[in-house]
Amino acid sequence: MDRTEDSPKTAKRREREKRTISQMVALNCAGNHAPEARTERAHCGEAVCPECAQMDAYAVLRTERCRKMEAKTSCEECGNHCYRPEMRDRIRSVMRYAGPRMLTKHPVAAVRHLLGR
Repeated sequence: MDRTEDSPKTAKRREREKRTISQMVALNCAGNHAPEARTERAHCGEAVCPECAQMDAYAVLRTERCRKMEAKTSCEECGNHCYRPEMRDRIRSVMRYAGPRMLTKHPVAAVRHLLGR
Protein backbone atom coordinates (compact mmCIF):
# COMPACT_ATOMS: atom_id res chain seq x y z
CA MET A 1 0.00 0.00 0.00
CA ASP A 2 1.29 3.40 -0.92
CA ARG A 3 1.39 6.12 1.72
CA THR A 4 -1.17 8.16 -0.22
CA GLU A 5 -3.63 5.28 0.25
CA ASP A 6 -3.25 5.17 4.04
CA SER A 7 -6.29 5.80 6.17
CA PRO A 8 -5.85 8.77 8.52
CA LYS A 9 -5.33 6.36 11.44
CA THR A 10 -2.68 4.37 9.57
CA ALA A 11 -0.94 7.55 8.34
CA LYS A 12 -0.75 8.82 11.93
CA ARG A 13 0.66 5.50 13.10
CA ARG A 14 3.22 5.44 10.28
CA GLU A 15 4.44 8.93 11.23
CA ARG A 16 4.64 7.95 14.90
CA GLU A 17 6.63 4.80 14.02
CA LYS A 18 9.08 6.83 11.91
CA ARG A 19 9.57 9.33 14.73
CA THR A 20 10.05 6.55 17.32
CA ILE A 21 12.68 4.63 15.33
CA SER A 22 14.44 7.90 14.56
CA GLN A 23 14.49 8.81 18.26
CA MET A 24 15.98 5.39 19.03
CA VAL A 25 18.73 5.87 16.45
CA ALA A 26 19.48 9.35 17.84
CA LEU A 27 19.56 8.07 21.41
CA ASN A 28 21.93 5.28 20.41
CA CYS A 29 24.17 7.78 18.60
CA ALA A 30 24.22 10.16 21.58
CA GLY A 31 25.27 7.33 23.87
CA ASN A 32 27.89 5.78 21.63
CA HIS A 33 29.38 8.47 19.38
CA ALA A 34 31.31 11.62 20.14
CA PRO A 35 29.32 14.88 20.23
CA GLU A 36 31.58 16.51 17.65
CA ALA A 37 30.80 13.66 15.22
CA ARG A 38 27.05 14.39 15.34
CA THR A 39 26.88 16.81 12.41
CA GLU A 40 23.70 15.50 10.75
CA ARG A 41 20.02 15.60 11.72
CA ALA A 42 17.85 12.52 12.16
CA HIS A 43 14.24 12.41 10.98
CA CYS A 44 13.17 13.34 14.52
CA GLY A 45 15.36 16.47 14.41
CA GLU A 46 18.06 15.29 16.85
CA ALA A 47 21.77 15.43 16.05
CA VAL A 48 23.42 12.24 14.80
CA CYS A 49 26.70 11.26 13.17
CA PRO A 50 26.76 10.57 9.40
CA GLU A 51 26.74 6.78 9.92
CA CYS A 52 23.68 6.99 12.19
CA ALA A 53 22.03 9.46 9.78
CA GLN A 54 22.35 6.81 7.09
CA MET A 55 20.81 4.16 9.37
CA ASP A 56 18.05 6.59 10.35
CA ALA A 57 17.21 7.35 6.72
CA TYR A 58 17.11 3.62 5.93
CA ALA A 59 14.84 2.84 8.90
CA VAL A 60 12.50 5.73 8.09
CA LEU A 61 12.32 4.62 4.44
CA ARG A 62 11.53 1.05 5.47
CA THR A 63 8.77 2.32 7.76
CA GLU A 64 7.46 4.55 4.98
CA ARG A 65 7.23 1.57 2.66
CA CYS A 66 5.86 -0.93 5.20
CA ARG A 67 2.96 -2.80 3.63
CA LYS A 68 1.68 -4.15 6.94
CA MET A 69 1.27 -0.89 8.85
CA GLU A 70 -2.49 -1.27 9.34
CA ALA A 71 -2.06 -4.58 11.18
CA LYS A 72 1.44 -3.88 12.50
CA THR A 73 2.66 -5.65 15.60
CA SER A 74 6.44 -5.61 15.47
CA CYS A 75 8.95 -6.10 12.69
CA GLU A 76 10.25 -9.20 14.48
CA GLU A 77 6.82 -10.89 14.24
CA CYS A 78 6.13 -9.77 10.66
CA GLY A 79 6.34 -12.36 7.90
CA ASN A 80 7.60 -9.71 5.47
CA HIS A 81 11.08 -8.59 6.53
CA CYS A 82 11.76 -5.16 5.02
CA TYR A 83 15.30 -4.75 6.38
CA ARG A 84 18.33 -6.30 4.74
CA PRO A 85 19.90 -8.87 7.12
CA GLU A 86 22.89 -6.67 8.03
CA MET A 87 20.64 -3.67 8.70
CA ARG A 88 18.30 -5.87 10.75
CA ASP A 89 21.25 -6.76 12.98
CA ARG A 90 22.23 -3.09 13.32
CA ILE A 91 18.71 -1.95 14.18
CA ARG A 92 18.38 -4.74 16.76
CA SER A 93 21.56 -3.44 18.36
CA VAL A 94 20.16 0.11 18.35
CA MET A 95 16.91 -1.09 19.93
CA ARG A 96 18.73 -3.10 22.60
CA TYR A 97 20.65 0.02 23.60
CA ALA A 98 17.94 2.65 23.15
CA GLY A 99 14.87 0.70 24.26
CA PRO A 100 15.44 0.91 28.03
CA ARG A 101 16.66 4.51 27.75
CA MET A 102 13.56 5.59 25.83
CA LEU A 103 11.56 5.38 29.07
CA THR A 104 13.48 8.34 30.49
CA LYS A 105 14.14 10.34 27.31
CA HIS A 106 10.87 9.77 25.38
CA PRO A 107 8.45 8.05 27.81
CA VAL A 108 5.25 8.47 25.78
CA ALA A 109 6.87 7.09 22.63
CA ALA A 110 8.37 4.21 24.62
CA VAL A 111 5.04 3.19 26.18
CA ARG A 112 3.20 3.46 22.85
CA HIS A 113 5.90 1.36 21.19
CA LEU A 114 5.69 -1.29 23.91
CA LEU A 115 1.89 -1.42 23.66
CA GLY A 116 2.04 -1.53 19.87
CA ARG A 117 -0.20 1.51 19.37
